[in-house]
Parts: sequence; structure tokens; C-alpha cells
Amino acid sequence: MTNKILCMAALALMIGLQACNQTKNAAETAKEGATAVADATKNTANNVADAAANATEAIAPDQPTTTVSWDKEEHDFGNIDEGDKVSTKFTFTNTGSEPLIISSAKGSCGCTVPQWPKEPVAPGESGTIDVEFNSKNKPGRQTKTVTIQANTDPNPIRLKIKAEVAKDPNKEDATNAQPVKVQPATQGK
Repeated sequence: MTNKILCMAALALMIGLQACNQTKNAAETAKEGATAVADATKNTANNVADAAANATEAIAPDQPTTTVSWDKEEHDFGNIDEGDKVSTKFTFTNTGSEPLIISSAKGSCGCTVPQWPKEPVAPGESGTIDVEFNSKNKPGRQTKTVTIQANTDPNPIRLKIKAEVAKDPNKEDATNAQPVKVQPATQGK
């Protein structure tokens, strides 16, 4: 009987040690997983920082810079109706001694589309940035920017457009829409 008790106690001790060991392994695995997540987050942050640095280098390559003067850096379309497409021109002059090279011009959203000269603009010459704004689904006061990357000092250059967009009266307002009544499903017998 004593041998049975000792065997059972030994078995219980072995099971207890095994369970304790598994808990310790689970804790170590969780810790290793947390470390792996932290490392991956750190690597992602480093990759983002590297990409930003590379993007800056791509935007401002080692080339001579020039200066630019603008006829305006902001345009207010005033009051327009929702759905209107309006456009304006920003005229610039290369006031520096190097050719002006515009590498990109991007609107702050898809509703603002700029067009720019793709060829270098010689010193003393002028050009335009044409900007179209589509007010579809944009009721209310709108302010958008066009960011221009070029071999200028300063770089980038930001142009701004504004408009007060009157809501389309024929468009149903989602906040005033009546709830849809749903009939419960009936089961056939």
C-alpha cells in the first residue's frame, strides 16, 4: 500500500513538474513572440525612415537649384455648385540662373488634378501649372493644396485652392434619410 502511495505521489509530482515545465515553455514562447513583434515593428519603422530618406533624395537630387516667382500662390474659386469642375492657372517665372526642372505636382486629393511642364524651363522663361478641381461629393468649404517638387529653393512649393461648394439640392442627405423598414422573414410550413 505504501508503494502504491509512493508511486501515485511520484506520478503526481511528475505530472505537476510536466505542467509547470509546459507553463514555463508557454511563457517563454509568448515572450519570444512579443520580442519578434517588437523587432518587426522596429524593422518596419526603420524601413519607413529609410524610404522617407530615399524619397527626399529622389525629390531633391544633387543638382543646381533655382528660384521661382509666382503670379499667385493661392486661388479662391468663390461659390460654386456641387459637381462643378473648375480650373485655374498658376503662372511662374524662373528667376534663377539654372533651368527649372519640375519633377512632380500632386494634389492633396483625387479631386485636385495639376498639369505642369515636363520640359526644363530656362532662366527668365515662364510657364503655368494648370489645376482642375472637381467638386463632386465635396459640399462645404474646401481648401486643397498642390505640392510641387522641383529643383527650387525652397522645395517643395505648395499652391492652394479654395472654394465654397453649395450642396446639390437634388441629392438626398444621408442624415435626413428615412430608415428602411424590413419585414421579418416568414417560414413556410
